[in-house]
Amino acid sequence: MTSDTVPAHGRAVDPGQACPIAPVVDIVFSRWTTPILWALHEYGRQRFVELERRLASITPKVLTQRLRQLERDGLVVRTYHPEVPPRVEYEISELGRSLAPLFATLADWSAANLARVGAARIAYDAQPRPGRRRG
Repeated sequence: MTSDTVPAHGRAVDPGQACPIAPVVDIVFSRWTTPILWALHEYGRQRFVELERRLASITPKVLTQRLRQLERDGLVVRTYHPEVPPRVEYEISELGRSLAPLFATLADWSAANLARVGAARIAYDAQPRPGRRRG
């Protein structure tokens, strides 16, 4: 048990109860989920290889895993076309599209504040810290 799940009264608290958005963060902001949803939202229905090209550094194994999880969560729809050769397409679901305002808000926040975050990191890193070796 970590200290962030034990409040002052000493009883463990489920992170989902401590922060009501924690389950959403776990679903939507796990590695590669956001770029996949963004690509499907921006470019529409795509085949696996198209997604793989758009997300250049993702491995096929990880892309497959994330797409399966997104399908399971109801955020992506997989359509199998029984033709020769078989064709599979992925598209963002209505539930996935409902995240668009959240992503737009985060994009706006990023544009307005990432430079400030960078400046804060530089200032923090420049401060001497007791017990921290420099250089």
